[in-house]
Amino acid sequence: MLSLRSTSLLITALCATLSFLPAASAAPASALEPRQAASSFWIGDIARKNVVWGNPNTTYQIFRNVVDFGAVGNGQADDTDAINAAISAGGRCGDGCNSSTIQPAIVYFPPGTYKVSTPIIMFYYTQLIGDAINKPIITADSNFTGMALLDSDPYKEGGANWYINQNNFFRQVRNFVIDLTPAPAASGIHWQVAQATSLQNIDFKMTEGGNQQGIFMDNGSGGWMSDLTFEGGKIGAFLGSQQFTTRNLKFTNCQTAIVMNWNWGWVLSNVSISGGRVGLDMAANPTNQSTGSIILSDSVISGTTYGVNTSFSMTGNVPATGNTLVLDNVDMSTVAEAAVWSAKTQSVVLPKGKIDAWAQGNGYDHTATSNRTQGMIPKANKSTQLLDGDGNIFGRSKPQYEDVAVSNFKSAMTDGGCKGDGQTDDTTCVQNFLNTVAGTAGAIAYFDHGAYLIKDTITVPNKIKITGEIWPLIVADGDSFNDVNNPKPVWQVGKRNGGDINGGVEISDLIFETKGAAPGAIMIEWNLNSANGESGMWDSHVRIGGSYGTELSEAQCPGWPTTQPTPECQGVFLMFHARPESGGIYLENTWFWVADHDLEVNKQTQISIYSARGFLLQSKGPVWLWGTASEHSVIYNYQFDGAQAVFGGFMQTETPYFQPNPDASKPFDFNSQYDDPTFGICTNGTDASGVPCKDAWGLRVVNSKNILIYATGMYSFFNNYAQACVPLHNCQEYMIKIQDSQVDMYTVTTKAAVKMLIDTSVGTPILGADNRNIFGDTLAWYRTG
Repeated sequence: MLSLRSTSLLITALCATLSFLPAASAAPASALEPRQAASSFWIGDIARKNVVWGNPNTTYQIFRNVVDFGAVGNGQADDTDAINAAISAGGRCGDGCNSSTIQPAIVYFPPGTYKVSTPIIMFYYTQLIGDAINKPIITADSNFTGMALLDSDPYKEGGANWYINQNNFFRQVRNFVIDLTPAPAASGIHWQVAQATSLQNIDFKMTEGGNQQGIFMDNGSGGWMSDLTFEGGKIGAFLGSQQFTTRNLKFTNCQTAIVMNWNWGWVLSNVSISGGRVGLDMAANPTNQSTGSIILSDSVISGTTYGVNTSFSMTGNVPATGNTLVLDNVDMSTVAEAAVWSAKTQSVVLPKGKIDAWAQGNGYDHTATSNRTQGMIPKANKSTQLLDGDGNIFGRSKPQYEDVAVSNFKSAMTDGGCKGDGQTDDTTCVQNFLNTVAGTAGAIAYFDHGAYLIKDTITVPNKIKITGEIWPLIVADGDSFNDVNNPKPVWQVGKRNGGDINGGVEISDLIFETKGAAPGAIMIEWNLNSANGESGMWDSHVRIGGSYGTELSEAQCPGWPTTQPTPECQGVFLMFHARPESGGIYLENTWFWVADHDLEVNKQTQISIYSARGFLLQSKGPVWLWGTASEHSVIYNYQFDGAQAVFGGFMQTETPYFQPNPDASKPFDFNSQYDDPTFGICTNGTDASGVPCKDAWGLRVVNSKNILIYATGMYSFFNNYAQACVPLHNCQEYMIKIQDSQVDMYTVTTKAAVKMLIDTSVGTPILGADNRNIFGDTLAWYRTG
């Protein structure tokens, strides 16, 4: 997440117009029928324990069915108050509370049609879940007033929000139909969120030719969206956020499918757009661009007048790389006028057709000299291991197990006997529970919400499916994982050295953290070698410190310029390790976060936690990293070491805020067994102008091949908690290093790194000053060849 409290970027746009397009005529709406029905979806029926670590309210409800709070769901009654009561009950984190991890809630909507007249307000740490078998309809009253039917971050009088948008974490909305047809100009979801958030399996119904918009996003720092459909309306999705990853979006007869109001970087993949006037509108004024970069891949735009509307200019573009765009495997052969159109110059930029690879921006082909272009570029190298049967990058949505009976879900507390209270040693219990479920045909391991204290390695057997109730905590006991010289895994997927192969493991909705400093902990170690698509981890996160019970919070680890490392404020050895024998690894919407602030303090006070390494990938592949982030580790955030056949679909990092006090050589020794960088590239602690050199690598790629990366956002915001370096673009010297590797990268953005990327086979670094964008610096592509 971005924590630039003194350097904010706020672009608020409550409406959008496409002045170069004539208005479409209205068509009658196809009304949705109100409905109520029974369902067998297990989430509505499974028994609940309501154990929340740190919440003193012994009657607190984690699970809330909106019907129990008075919602009728017949399409006639106004259910607004009942739904909001279900969300807010129990003294939860609403207006005036910036964040809290001890008031989680699942708010469940059984099948039905729920009419609302004002916004449903989503409190912090909330999952809104509809029935996945028979999706509930949330429909607008004809006199609806407010920002949107669902509002994740309401505005108050004067323009302030309930939550700090770039810190608005831990939310889900899935399995709904959002019906806007009764309201002439409403929005479906106001989605102003940050990391660990997702929209999944939602249908937006709007009037053809109407003035509605499905998603309105004005700010944030996310995030993940998938499996969304949009029908009709003025705008399908109005988008603006620092970074986001989106996959499997379908738009039908929207006047404009996507308006990209602003961003630093965005991945749009597997997008289908048919009908309407414009598929993707990213245009602004060429002398004041607002969109940083977009990659559109594996997509089809058909039956529109224009595929993409752009404002990029080869000369006079301000900033120089603003409005960077890459098209990779996009079919726009049936648009009417142009695949890419410039509304500013009223000219065709790219004729209609099937585009293998096209870009506008600054590109680099195994050189430090820019090739500025607006045209076709060489196709990226794509390992066939990464592709599906249609030649697209493989993707697999989070499983919801809607076809599994509730009796097949085995509870860690009820069936396994585990306590989940954050105090009892649950190690043996959890291990036995997983072994039993893996040996039971058709069973799924269900972790009730709670805090499961682990004092030794848990080995996850192959051929098991694991899911959690709103992010239960797997808590590594610091005293048990404290030997930095003998690190060991907390959560080991498959045995080391090929002990488990050819089996699938599915993990969803878990959080892994520590209780106290654990400098010998490898939080997740992946050894399993699975067939493509068999194994994955979705909506699961590693969170080091900053939350209740971690003992790595404001009281123990304040973040001040004078703070020095102490053993009590060390984090972990490594957050995620895919070992060389592993393969077939699929990660989606996973966040590896060393906390930079305290989530339980309303001021979100900064903290200093010294955690050694982020994400180490040594797998021979295939590996898919869809929408991942790794932040604030001391030595590196991502390292690909001897890796092969890897896809990264937006990779986001932040350098620790305290660096260079101390620099990356402290407080941990470099470990050659894990091929740590030694920062030999830095002759001194700083360069000649005083810019810190020994700061964490955002990404280091060494001895690897077939690496394909769609978008990065790798940011450096501080020097020892001071931000004077941000406007000067010189918070650290280097961000990305490629060494003896074959890599193809699209839409590469870094912030405040003087040297964005160094490829040791080239020798000369690529400079940020040559690639300025609206906030960071952007390359349209980099290829090692």
